[in-house]
Amino acid sequence: MWWIIPVAIVVLIALWLVSVYNKLVSAREFVRNSMGNIAAQIESRWDAVRSLIDAAKKYSTHEAEVLTDITAMRGKVDRTSEPADVEKDDNLFEQAMRQIDVVVENYPNLKADGVYIQAMQGIDKYENNVRQARMVYNDTVTRLNRMVQQFPSSIVAGLFGFNQEAYFESTSDKAKMPQW
Repeated sequence: MWWIIPVAIVVLIALWLVSVYNKLVSAREFVRNSMGNIAAQIESRWDAVRSLIDAAKKYSTHEAEVLTDITAMRGKVDRTSEPADVEKDDNLFEQAMRQIDVVVENYPNLKADGVYIQAMQGIDKYENNVRQARMVYNDTVTRLNRMVQQFPSSIVAGLFGFNQEAYFESTSDKAKMPQW
C-alpha cells in the first residue's frame, strides 16, 4: 500500500508532461498556421501583380517582360517559411511595384485600364491582409516563445527540442503605407 503515493506522483508528473507537450505542439502549429495565412495573402498579392502584367502587355511588351522576370525570381513562401523569407519576397514585390510605376509613367493611359484599376485595388486589399496576418503571426509567436521560456514549461520545451520563433521586425519602411 505504501507504493500508491510514489506511483500517483509519477502518474501526475507524466500527465503534466503530456499536457505541457501538447500545449507546446498546439502553439507551434498556430505559428505555422499563421505563416501559412501570410503565404496565402502573399500569393494573392502576386496574382494581382500578374494581372498588372497582363494590363501592361497591352502597352509595352518590354516592360511586361521585365515584370515577368521579377515575378519569376520570387521564392515560394509557405507555412514553414521564416520571416526572413517573407522579407525577401517583400523586397521583390516592392521592386515589381517600382517597375509598374515606371510603366505607368511611360503609358499614362494604363491608369485608366480596367484590369489595371482592378489589380491595384486587389494589391491594396492583399497588402492590408498581409499586414494583419503579420500581426497575428507575431501574436502566436509571442504565445509560443513565452511557453518555451517560462518555467516549468521550459523544461518540457528543452526536453523535446521546442525553440523560440523569430518575429517580424518593424522597420521604418513598413510603418508607411505603400504609395502605388
